[in-house]
Amino acid sequence: MPSISIKGELMPESPIRKLIPFAEKAEQKGTKIYYLNIGQPDIETPQIALDALKNCQDKILKYTHSAGNSSYRNKLAKYYQKNSIIISDENILITTGGSEAIIFAFNACLNPGDEVIIPEPFYANYNGFAVTCGIKVIPLRSSIEADFALPPINEIEKLITKNIKAILICNPNNPTGYLYKQEELEKLRDIVLKYNLYLFSDEVYKEFCYDREHYSSLKLEGIDENTVMLDSVSKRYSECGVRIGALVTKNKKIISTALKFAQARLSPPFLGQIVAEASLDVSHEYFTEVINEYKNRRDFLVNALNEIPGVYSPMPKGAFYTIARLPVKDADHFAEWLLKDFSFHNQTIMLAPASGFYASRNAGNNEVRIAYVLKLEDLKNAAAVLKKALEVYPHKN
Repeated sequence: MPSISIKGELMPESPIRKLIPFAEKAEQKGTKIYYLNIGQPDIETPQIALDALKNCQDKILKYTHSAGNSSYRNKLAKYYQKNSIIISDENILITTGGSEAIIFAFNACLNPGDEVIIPEPFYANYNGFAVTCGIKVIPLRSSIEADFALPPINEIEKLITKNIKAILICNPNNPTGYLYKQEELEKLRDIVLKYNLYLFSDEVYKEFCYDREHYSSLKLEGIDENTVMLDSVSKRYSECGVRIGALVTKNKKIISTALKFAQARLSPPFLGQIVAEASLDVSHEYFTEVINEYKNRRDFLVNALNEIPGVYSPMPKGAFYTIARLPVKDADHFAEWLLKDFSFHNQTIMLAPASGFYASRNAGNNEVRIAYVLKLEDLKNAAAVLKKALEVYPHKN
């Protein structure tokens, strides 16, 4: 048969989804699984969004503008303006999920062979997006001991070569929950200016900040032409399935270039935009309740993790994930073992091995990402399962 493409061979498996076959077999045996591996919130989608979908009167589910419906873009611009991000609808391109926004940003701003610095651990699919676009990720190691804060500027500058064209951050961070401080972002701003780089800022989780306010990259002065913000409704309104994201930048050339890629894929989802536009009318109380719920889950889970002998997890400041270091040699093997060979009171857990969230070799081998997207009672049961599993697991450090 003809050979598979080089890109196909290089495309990494998802560390979040690769264990699904083992989970399916465990469930077939009647084992209850607590899914801590994936950022699928159990928070209900706002009723106002569901009603908009149910009450859609359109007789034809038609193509929309390639940049997204103008009514949605105008309304979304007002949402950002309320958060002191001064933009207009002309600065927004609606995408098929935040994933497409990242791919459009890469393709519009970078050439094949260009390199982008990303603090690691980072969202695993950045690796896949980079392969898709023919660019190379240069990892900037952050440490669990420093709660995954941005490393010193001199460590960033050591990585900059003629091939480096951009820096990508996720703020708040997936998978660590780290929330960048304004002064850290200003240091990045200075680096971007000094070396004439792009700053890509994935701000999908910006509504979920617990101990201090989120500071958007679009508020940084002096780099309007360098900055691209990437967004999505998936987590904000618990609407992962509508696949609506946004690329936001004050650089008109980037917008016009990304639009050409958007035209090639025709349009973002028609029904998804209806849901997303209606969601902008969600009350402030909705977010207050959701954030309080996640904060309670965070506080319980991280404290419970740190009470397990040999486990350490920093306290996340945003998003709904934490990285936990476990007393095991190989977290990939441990995660598989949990599904294949272990149960406690006929229960087990599914974790995401953290090695897939790194680009560096042999990094994160004893770490896992845990998503606290389950109700408190389930998290309590999951923590008990993890504690018991670590007591009996035969391959501890």
